[in-house]
Order: sequence, then structure tokens, then C-alpha cells
Amino acid sequence: MVVGLMVVESSFIPFPSEVIVPPAAYLAATSHEVNIVAVVLLATLGALIGALINYGLSLWIGRPIVYRFADSRLGHACLINREKVEHAEHYFDNHGAVSTFVGRLIPAVRQLISIPAGLSRMNIFRFMLYTSLGAGVWNIILAALGWWLGQIVPRDALFEKVEQYNVYLTWVGIGIGLTCVAIIVWNAFKPQKNS
Repeated sequence: MVVGLMVVESSFIPFPSEVIVPPAAYLAATSHEVNIVAVVLLATLGALIGALINYGLSLWIGRPIVYRFADSRLGHACLINREKVEHAEHYFDNHGAVSTFVGRLIPAVRQLISIPAGLSRMNIFRFMLYTSLGAGVWNIILAALGWWLGQIVPRDALFEKVEQYNVYLTWVGIGIGLTCVAIIVWNAFKPQKNS
């Protein structure tokens, strides 16, 4: 499940890794159900697979279609637009191959850095190495946060606290969900600028 969700997170579909790795690491810290090393390795593998999807798609379809998708309503619904793709390409041009490593650590660039790598036909093995290293570092940071939480809040106390604040958490969750849906709908249907 961790691999599948991380594939989604690293592809063009907006889904944050922060929702996946820390809870899995928390489980590793509070039980013997999950291994923390496996969490990091599987999350990194999923991130690599998702990045390879973006790399392959951009290599296969080319720059004009990538930009056409970024300008489309579907692209906007996926929270991708021309400015984000241009920013990722500019970042890649300025920093070269190492940008695939550093880009994995930057929230706005993380999912999109594979696109300019594919467009520039970066060596696939170097791409895989830098992507795995960057995703690995990010996943270690997220796993460390989840592990730390598991050390200070016992599992039984966590559920008790969650239950205590369940009504508030439900309203916050509904608010976040509605906000996300509103942003996606707005990005899909807002008037597009003519370039």
C-alpha cells in the first residue's frame, strides 16, 4: 500500500507523501506490525516508480504536448499549469542533473522535476540514482517525524486523544477536503490566459 500511494504522490496526481510515511513510521515505532526500514525503502521505491512515469511520459510525448496538458483544464485539475512546468524546467536548466536530487526535497517541485529530466533526455540511470537519493532523504525525514511521535505518544494514548478531539478533527478534515475540492475545481474551470 505504501508503494502504491507513493507512486501516486510522485506522479502528476497531487497526493502528499506527508499523509503516507509518518503514519507508517508511527506504526513502526509503536508496534511490531511494520518495519521502519521497510517503510523508507518502500516509500522510496514508490516515489521512484511515480517519477519514472512522469519521466517516461515527458520523454515520450515531448515538450509541446506537456505544455498543452499544463494549459488544459485537466492539467489544472491535477494542479499543473504552465508556470509550474516552466519553473521546474528553469530549475532543472540552472542546476542540471543534481536538480533531480534537490528537487525531491522541494514541495512545489517534487512531483514535477521528472518532467524536465525526461524532456532533456537525462540519462535514465543517473535520473534513477538522483531521484532515489532525494526521495530517500525526504522519506527518512518524514519517517523520523513519525517515529519521534511514536516515541512520545503511546499508541493507546493516541487513539484516546483522537477520540477526545474527534468532532474537531472531523470538521477540520471536512474543511480541508472541501478546500482541496474547491481548489481543484477552480483550477479546472477558471478562465485561461491566452499566451
